Amino acid sequence: MEIFQSFSAITIVLLALCLLCVCAFEFINGFHDTANAVATVIYTKSLKPFTAVVYSGILNFLGMATSLYLIGPKVAMGIVKLMPINDMMAQSTGVGIALIFAILLAAIAWNFITWYLGIPCSSSHTLIGSLIGGGIAFQYFYKGAGPNWEKAMDIGKSLLLSPLFGFAVVILLMIVLRLIIKNKVLFSEPTEESKPPMWIRAILFVTCGLVSFFHGQNDGQKGLGLLLVILMTFIPLHFAINKNMDITKTTAEVDKLIGDYTLISSKTNNIEIAKSLETAVDLKQKLASLNKNDKNQLFAVRKAIASLVKNAESLEKDSESNVDKVSIKLISTDLKPLKKHIEFTPLWTVLLISFCLGLGTMIGWKRIVVTIGEKIGKTHLTYAQGASAELVAATTIGLSSYYGLPVSTTHVLSSGIAGSMVAAKGVKNLQKSTLINIGLAWLLTLPVTILLAALLFFIFHLFI
Repeated sequence: MEIFQSFSAITIVLLALCLLCVCAFEFINGFHDTANAVATVIYTKSLKPFTAVVYSGILNFLGMATSLYLIGPKVAMGIVKLMPINDMMAQSTGVGIALIFAILLAAIAWNFITWYLGIPCSSSHTLIGSLIGGGIAFQYFYKGAGPNWEKAMDIGKSLLLSPLFGFAVVILLMIVLRLIIKNKVLFSEPTEESKPPMWIRAILFVTCGLVSFFHGQNDGQKGLGLLLVILMTFIPLHFAINKNMDITKTTAEVDKLIGDYTLISSKTNNIEIAKSLETAVDLKQKLASLNKNDKNQLFAVRKAIASLVKNAESLEKDSESNVDKVSIKLISTDLKPLKKHIEFTPLWTVLLISFCLGLGTMIGWKRIVVTIGEKIGKTHLTYAQGASAELVAATTIGLSSYYGLPVSTTHVLSSGIAGSMVAAKGVKNLQKSTLINIGLAWLLTLPVTILLAALLFFIFHLFI
């Protein structure tokens, strides 16, 4: 393939290792996180373990495989934007290799350790922490941009608030169910002797499928984002800009934006609009002389488009902006075609991540299932508790994916189970030891992975 013609043998081997590490991360993510989805159907004997994990694996695959058509690459691009990707692409391949390996190994190591200990730890926290740690180390050594702290704050709020939301909503849902459903079977614990009634099994089957599908949609895109960071770092010439971009058509798209900015700037005085107008005019000039085989020219076009996107996002968030909402909507709409030139995902990357996530789902579920079913509350999980926690978790993850925010399936579902235990018999019904372990994992994951990724980059940097 022409992509690899300029690569040395060692670079190709290292790229293959990086891709293998991403597959390993997503595989571990599958059996680490999705055990949460199958916990209720297995623990309540609604499905046999083999059937449950295969079913969940298929739904994870479908969730990821269809995510680009349903919501677009929002979550994946959130991961990409967390890193100083433009500065990373400008560095040598050796720097990129060191950084990618540091991030991957830090994430995989912490994921595996917490899985082995049976602690429902968040793969999302693990990945975010590793990316931030790598970004900080990169900034220290190369004096360029560091992690995107604005994006990190948005993701941090999502990771923090989603479990609290799940905890509170499950309590409310359990109270409502007790008021409207008089059949006590739904609120009973599973027994060794018999399977639950078919209608209960059907409910849990559906909620398990929903959690699996939306987990694939959200967590699968995290892995996709990580894979795109690797490809942009190793092969920037082919991933800085979509090589299928039609320059004539793109120039027309830029002309439309220039018209938008000119019209808006004539009505109001806004710094972001003035900057964007200047950037758009400069972008048109760059496109006029663009050579798609020139790395520096491609980077310049990418930076210009990224700058326009960033300025538009700032306008949308700025509640005190003097630009009216209609104008902001117009800019956002006309920017969409341009965004696709820098936010694109080849089909093979989607299929690879989908396969690894789905396959991982089918392995290693047992440790987490026992924790979810028996160790969060002092009483064992009931059918109503399992269904409520999964329904709220699926809704929370689905909404987060729609808004492009990565969330932790583990923490959303675990907090939902905790909420259901509180709804049943109060706070005294929670097992402190398990909650302490989950809480410690939650508190330690970010600092540990940040430090570990930064340390690994420092070590690998010595060999560049």
